[in-house]
Amino acid sequence: MKKIILGSLIAISSVQAVDSIDTWFTEGSVKGNVKYYFIETQKDTADGSHPSAHANAVGGQLSYTTASWNGFETGATFMTTNGFALPNKVDTSIIGRDNGVRLGTGAGGNDAQDSFAVLGEAFVKFTYEDFSALYGRKVIKTPLIHAKEVRMLPSAVQGAFVDYKILNDTTIGLSYLTHFKQRTSDEFTNIIEHALGDNTKAITGDNKGEVIVADIVHKTGKISYQAYDYYAADFLNSIYADVDFKNTLDNGVSVHAAYQYINQRSIGNADDNLHKVGSLTGGDRISSNAFGFLFDAGYKESKLAFAFSKVLSDSDRHDSLVLPWDGTPLFTNMITSNDLFQSNYGKALNADSIYIGGAAGVKVAYTQKYDFTGVKGFKTVLSYLNVDNSKFANNQRDYNAVVAYGIGDFSIALKGIWVRHTMSENERGVPSAQNDKLTQYRVIANLKF
Repeated sequence: MKKIILGSLIAISSVQAVDSIDTWFTEGSVKGNVKYYFIETQKDTADGSHPSAHANAVGGQLSYTTASWNGFETGATFMTTNGFALPNKVDTSIIGRDNGVRLGTGAGGNDAQDSFAVLGEAFVKFTYEDFSALYGRKVIKTPLIHAKEVRMLPSAVQGAFVDYKILNDTTIGLSYLTHFKQRTSDEFTNIIEHALGDNTKAITGDNKGEVIVADIVHKTGKISYQAYDYYAADFLNSIYADVDFKNTLDNGVSVHAAYQYINQRSIGNADDNLHKVGSLTGGDRISSNAFGFLFDAGYKESKLAFAFSKVLSDSDRHDSLVLPWDGTPLFTNMITSNDLFQSNYGKALNADSIYIGGAAGVKVAYTQKYDFTGVKGFKTVLSYLNVDNSKFANNQRDYNAVVAYGIGDFSIALKGIWVRHTMSENERGVPSAQNDKLTQYRVIANLKF
């Protein structure tokens, strides 16, 4: 990676004057953030135990991007998370949980508790009129491969990206992704190996692979749509599409409605190998279908939202959504993330909550701002999710409460999460025993610059 970027810079500089290089760097931009995060997780488990874990971390990001020079720019982002005042039982989801899973020492082991720093972004980009091309490490946000900025650091990918604006409000893109860094890791591992871990070759026939993403995104003031095809040869093909409508009525009420659809299926060697007796999925090929819709209405500083999602059930298939790269696409997704650790190394075929085959989710949320009081910057969000799935004895119920304050570049949020009867299942589609209760508290302070 570093050799490729350095070589690109040398090649460019060899045909330009030195003073142009000076301008290229001196007119660049610096940005970043400093973040503090506290998290505490308590459980009432099915066996009657009451484990509890917490952690403190401080860290953030520092980015530098050069100015555009003959269409070229380059940039880098340094990321770090540092645990401190850690207890005997550590919640590693804000430090290095994925490192511990990947190295085999466990989600709570020493590797998972270690602080780390990583060059999370490093890229060269070329832009000409409506065309752009980028190579390197980059934080991206798409429905199924996402930054997932709900912990200390975002996830990131490595690869090549091409985008072309075909109309003023429509862009088509093509990406070739080779590596993925989960948000609690400092390692860019092969993107398919990250999904399947030690089972990669047994499922795909190879120890590595790539994901090719083709997309079209259309955005206007009122109507937007996007469609993505994620193709991983000999593993998985995923299609995501949604359409979105926004409008403000004459009486000042804003309305928003959207519909989404997801289709996934195993392909190539994975389709054959997963169908074998004794495979990781117990002989089931991947075949998942999900849809969802949402509606919200707002007036002045208040907004009420409703969302519904359904993952279709198929007892002859691995019917849960496969989301190894930090995508949480369903409109019913909560702060609890619902696929909390499905994007950990090798855990792609596990599933939680609304992403399990047969799950129907109903979510209601109310957001209130308080600028009308004269004290600006405060906001509260109350959310409720009910998940029904015939595989489980009880419905899962999620309650989320957020009190947030933001002024200028500083923000702080207090979050409370209460989940009753958590749902999860393993690679074979076998439901786990439902924990009676999961309670989580978070304090997140963030200063951008």
